Amino acid sequence: MDFINQMEPSFDEHEREALNAYMLNGGWGTEFQKTRAFEDMIKAYTGAKYCWIMPNGTLSLTAALMAVGVGVGDEVICPDYTMVATPNAAELIGAKSVFVDIDRETLCMDFAKMKAAVNAKTKAILLVSINGRYPPQMQQFVDFCRECHIHLIEDAAQSLGSFCNGRHLGRFGEIGSFSFSAPKIITTGQGGALITDSDELSERIKKIRDFGRLTGGSDHYLTKGWNFKFTDFQAVIGIEQMKKLPQRVERKKAMGKLYDRLLADIPGVELIKTDYRDTSPWFFDILCERREELQAYLKENGIGSRPFYPPLHSEPAYGYMDLSFPVAEEIAAKGLWLPSSISVTDEQIVYICKTIRKFYAVKR
Repeated sequence: MDFINQMEPSFDEHEREALNAYMLNGGWGTEFQKTRAFEDMIKAYTGAKYCWIMPNGTLSLTAALMAVGVGVGDEVICPDYTMVATPNAAELIGAKSVFVDIDRETLCMDFAKMKAAVNAKTKAILLVSINGRYPPQMQQFVDFCRECHIHLIEDAAQSLGSFCNGRHLGRFGEIGSFSFSAPKIITTGQGGALITDSDELSERIKKIRDFGRLTGGSDHYLTKGWNFKFTDFQAVIGIEQMKKLPQRVERKKAMGKLYDRLLADIPGVELIKTDYRDTSPWFFDILCERREELQAYLKENGIGSRPFYPPLHSEPAYGYMDLSFPVAEEIAAKGLWLPSSISVTDEQIVYICKTIRKFYAVKR
């Protein structure tokens, strides 16, 4: 059996043929009709009124924060357990990222801890739907932010294809942000997207991502903006990937259920509860004892894996060593992502789980 990567993108003849046809038809590559078509597909799938495709998920979060008026000296509350792009997006524009602990059941931001961290400088909450999961108090987040005049931005980078009570994640906050980097359920190599139902915020995002121009191609600038545009090369790939999204969502759910069934009774392994009615997992995650030993054993047996994100407050980039977030610290120490690519077969999942069972069956 070939080595099973923890993740890899999935392309086939559809992307190759579409990109070749685009080039043969004289496509210029720069953002134009294909990008607009890709945006239309995201709108149709999520139910959002507006969508703007961005160069990557980090800049999409940054643009979202700029659109709601976050700037130098403001504070933005983030979960301590998330990809570093979440807090970095706020720091990029001079805001301060304030970390809070997470809920152990969902791995999402703890609602009570978030409330306790709010102060007069708090301008926004970056609510991460980690691995397609959402906090049980989703509506309470929405109501609290509205009552306190705090902007709620959803970092749904890992959540395309995941819903909460029939509503796509990314549509509870004022703006939702997605990522199309290589590990995601659809990919354009790099890429991101912002969705919103607000006419005003959509217009701001439109200007922020295109130099602040009055209209496309104009050399009159109503505000300061940047070049956060996309390319039609990538959009051609994105369109073909979106056509496969419904099938991939169902496959991801089936893979997750199989992993859960085969790993459920292994001492040393703890499953993280996933509601597959709503959630299409990005990666398949477990908490495990002796994680580094298990990871090495899996590699010896041709299986790739990846540890969870570290607790960001203690990383050198932030260095808040005097703080403690016990849940994020525990999760970061025990968490492991198993092979999660859409190309992983049921046969390979059975092999992966048998290998994990064998590891814990032997006293070491």
